[in-house]
Amino acid sequence: MTKTQLDKAHVKETMLALTEAQMAQAEEKYQVFLASARLDRSETIEAGGQAQAENAADLAEAFDDRAHDYAEKLAMLNKIDFGPKDEVSPGAVVRVGDRFLVVGVSTAAFECQGQPFIGISTAAPIYSALEGKTAGETCTFNGRELVVSEIH
Repeated sequence: MTKTQLDKAHVKETMLALTEAQMAQAEEKYQVFLASARLDRSETIEAGGQAQAENAADLAEAFDDRAHDYAEKLAMLNKIDFGPKDEVSPGAVVRVGDRFLVVGVSTAAFECQGQPFIGISTAAPIYSALEGKTAGETCTFNGRELVVSEIH
């Protein structure tokens, strides 16, 4: 099997752009729910209005937490060395089956350079199974044998 040609810098830039977009969306939703949580103190506040404001405040806090999570992912992505790798470690792009795993931070599945990718965290159980493996080696994960066919 011929090794797939990948531009890892482009993969990293794609991951950064996707994470930045997710962070912006979380921040936007935070602002919407935060605005809904503000009560006009010059008007009489009904019990239902108070409850809605409290729910909106809780949702705003959840989106604020998500925005902070995305900010942490961005910081991690910027710190990771995406240089060439010969074993599964942070910054490696690993082909397992028909998908590429990018080791460093978890992301939703995405496409880049015509290939399917997904980011995995070093805290992910699959990373524990793959850590240190080299191309051609196998590991068992969730009762299935996985073959590391490429490492970039």
